[in-house]
Amino acid sequence: MRLTEIDYDDSMPIDGYGPGFFRIGGKVVEGAVTLAPTGLRSWGGYEDLDAVLALVGRVDVLFVGTGAEIAHAPRTFRDRLEEAGIGVETMATPAACRTYNVLLSEGRRVAVALLPV
Repeated sequence: MRLTEIDYDDSMPIDGYGPGFFRIGGKVVEGAVTLAPTGLRSWGGYEDLDAVLALVGRVDVLFVGTGAEIAHAPRTFRDRLEEAGIGVETMATPAACRTYNVLLSEGRRVAVALLPV
């Protein structure tokens, strides 16, 4: 079997996560974060629209990690992003991390907004 190493270019993949933290690009980051090919930012949760609206024109879809369990993102949060042209997919944080890494490795224009598990 032939294995191919994944190349993320200059983007940072999510290496891991645990209670209250993420390991991104080899560094441990505590708390909620947004991550896109443009960089890593801390995120103040659903009320912090500035952090995710800064991605307009740079990404096509935002995966929202809702913590250990899947939950609905507030309607106003989803509506504002979709009005700005960013698709929103809500899922549990572990699934959002995996999905982001796969699509990032394919060169897709994706981002994540993650609440810790």
